[in-house]
Order: sequence, then C-alpha cells, then structure tokens
Amino acid sequence: MMNNFKNLGLLLGMFAVLVSCFDKNEPNYQYMPNMYEPVGYETYDEVDFLPDSQEAMAPAANTIPRGWIPYPYENTPEGKELARLQVSPLDSISAEENLAAGGQLYTIYCAICHGDNGEGQGTLVQREKILGVPSYADPVRNITVGTTMHTIQYGLNSMGSYASQMNTKEMWQVSEYVMQLKEELQK
Repeated sequence: MMNNFKNLGLLLGMFAVLVSCFDKNEPNYQYMPNMYEPVGYETYDEVDFLPDSQEAMAPAANTIPRGWIPYPYENTPEGKELARLQVSPLDSISAEENLAAGGQLYTIYCAICHGDNGEGQGTLVQREKILGVPSYADPVRNITVGTTMHTIQYGLNSMGSYASQMNTKEMWQVSEYVMQLKEELQK
C-alpha cells in the first residue's frame, strides 16, 4: 500500500512539473511555427512618412502599368463612333501570329457566348442562359476593328468589360480575329 502512495506521489509530482511549464498563450513545442506566428504583413504599421489615411504610396504621376496602353476613347456613344475609325496598331508583318493568338483568346473568353464561328450561338445561348447575342454577319451591327476593341474595353449591354482579363495587345488580337470571323460569315 505504501508503494502505491509513492507511485501516486511520483505521478502527481511529474504532473505538477509538466503543468508548471505550460503556458496557454504560447505552445511549448512548435512543429510548424508559421502556423502559430503571424508573418510580417504589417509593413506600413509604424511608418512615419505616410499620411494617417494612406496605407501605401500611390504610383508616380503619369505612369502606366506594364502591358497596358491608355485607351483614348471614352465610354460613351460618341467615343464608340470615334473608335469606329481606328485601325489596329498591331504589326501587319506578324498578322498570322496575331490572328492565331486572337483565336486562342477568343476561344477562352468569347466563344462561350458568341459561338466558335461568331454566329451568336455559343454554349450559354444554346442552353438559354443568356439571350440576344447577334451574329457578327448581321449587317445592322456594322462592326469594325475599332468598335470591337471599344466593346472589349468597356463592354456593351449585358457583355461586361474584358479589360481586366486581357492586356491591350491581346484585346487588339481578339478584335482582329472577330473581323476575320465576320468576313468568313459574310461569304
């Protein structure tokens, strides 16, 4: 019986030692410290040169992000009419490469609604998820490469803008590819 008390006392002593080293706020052993300790995202916490309401510095004046060319026409009917006269700024020497790249981008972004051939019968139209996508061959539309670029840049009716998905060159490539589809449909 005395032996049981010794074992119980020894067990309680070991438990007391283990509990005394325990801290609820910080685990004793950290096998993956990144799971417990925050990574230093507080970059602008104690920076004196920024105003109180500003988290990061604004880009320098008159700077343009890479791959982006400012679009000179406004998102108005008048801007679209001005864009109608614009020609593609892409290099005519690599026209085949531009059309190939435009075809791939068209398949990714446009064919789901406009159809693979531009006839306005994409998968979403066939499933009646969206309605009223006209064919590129429709003579009433009178689309040009400039108006196509304007529509991709700003969107039109239920079609939203694709300016955040494609850079300027890619939007021009798709516009040229749409004009090729229009020509093929009108034959």
